[in-house]
Amino acid sequence: MKKGGEYINTIEVDVRGQTCPVPLVEFRKAIRKASPGDEVVVLGTHPASKKEIPMACESLGLNVLEVEDKENEWKIRIRRQ
Repeated sequence: MKKGGEYINTIEVDVRGQTCPVPLVEFRKAIRKASPGDEVVVLGTHPASKKEIPMACESLGLNVLEVEDKENEWKIRIRRQ
């Protein structure tokens, strides 16, 4: 996707059905691979991870774009600075 003259990649991390600490570990791996401006989308089902991932983003200085709930699943969109 092209945005503001830059190419932005989206990295999807599907951790549905996984429990802690797997979603947080996989999120951190994806963020390390992401370039500045890239978006990481985490899909999951574990309720505690839905809270832990945004807290980790805050401590890492990352921008949480959206936290979306759908029945028993959630999606978190994060932008790497």
